Amino acid sequence: MKSILITGICGFVGSSIAKAWLAAEPGISIYGLDNFIRPGSEHNRSELQRLGIKLFHGDIRSTSDFECLPSVDWVVDAAANPSVLAGVDGQSSSRQLIEHNLIGTVNILEYCKRHNAGFILLSTSRVYSITQLAAVNVVPTGEAFRLVDEQSLPPGLSYSGVSEEFSTAPPVSLYGSTKLASELLALEYGETFGFPVWVNRCGVLAGAGQFGRADQGVFAFWINSWLRKRPLSYIGFGGNGYQVRDALHPRDLMPLLLRQTASGATASTRIVNLGGGAANAMSLAELSSWCRERFGEHAVSQNNELRRFDVPWMVMDASLAKDVWGWEPQASIHEVLDEIAVHAEQNEQWLELSGIM
Repeated sequence: MKSILITGICGFVGSSIAKAWLAAEPGISIYGLDNFIRPGSEHNRSELQRLGIKLFHGDIRSTSDFECLPSVDWVVDAAANPSVLAGVDGQSSSRQLIEHNLIGTVNILEYCKRHNAGFILLSTSRVYSITQLAAVNVVPTGEAFRLVDEQSLPPGLSYSGVSEEFSTAPPVSLYGSTKLASELLALEYGETFGFPVWVNRCGVLAGAGQFGRADQGVFAFWINSWLRKRPLSYIGFGGNGYQVRDALHPRDLMPLLLRQTASGATASTRIVNLGGGAANAMSLAELSSWCRERFGEHAVSQNNELRRFDVPWMVMDASLAKDVWGWEPQASIHEVLDEIAVHAEQNEQWLELSGIM
């Protein structure tokens, strides 16, 4: 039976994948590595242990923490500092970011080399060029930005979203650059040492149980904050909340992960985008309207100051994943929002558990 190691398993994405994998492949052996430093990690730890998952307390930055891990067939890397503001927001240092997101990848790849394990890197949409994304012409339509019609779009960008052909030229943020460097290292290790590597560039992942932090889980943060009447603010782009993102439930990654880890799986394409796409895209203002209808009125302040690395419109075009793997998202954005809302209603202290004081 197949065995899997998931790094960062007690985070939202890692724990969601672990639970979905057990449901999809009963009898599979799943191991997890986590340093438990994030608020909320202990909440997921106990649930995963009840499911029979063997957890190891370790840090991917520490080479020696890999010495006690069992040999597995595949490693799924869900461990990272996932904030685009990491290293520049005063909450973490640039060195810590690089140690987490790049040096940690090297340690995982060395483990894969020793055990001849396949490697799946959960990368990010933030590897794409911020300058070129910010230069695209958008226009407010209703409560959201949309791409201006009949403009000359850069290669890799269409009204369906950003494809893998879009530029990855700097700036992409320190966070984006560590993930892009990790992608290159992973592909080189796989070619050099003969183990399979897949790179899945994920857009905004969202769902029930996501820790409600604005820099990491904006949908969960917004819904929980609206329900609790916590302060909310539209930042940048006129302070209207028109900036657009698409949402993908991490549970929807499972069909692809099962295909990528199947015996004999082959594909010449090693990097694919995964996201909810244009059909599952929403602005903050539209999210507020959704919250208003469900929970009632709540005031949102306006702040016109543009933050570093922000872009007005970022939607993932996952058509290549569909062509190569037959993959496409299943949960609609409204199903994702409903799931988050129910969870928020049932967990009054979720923002505190998430580290929001």
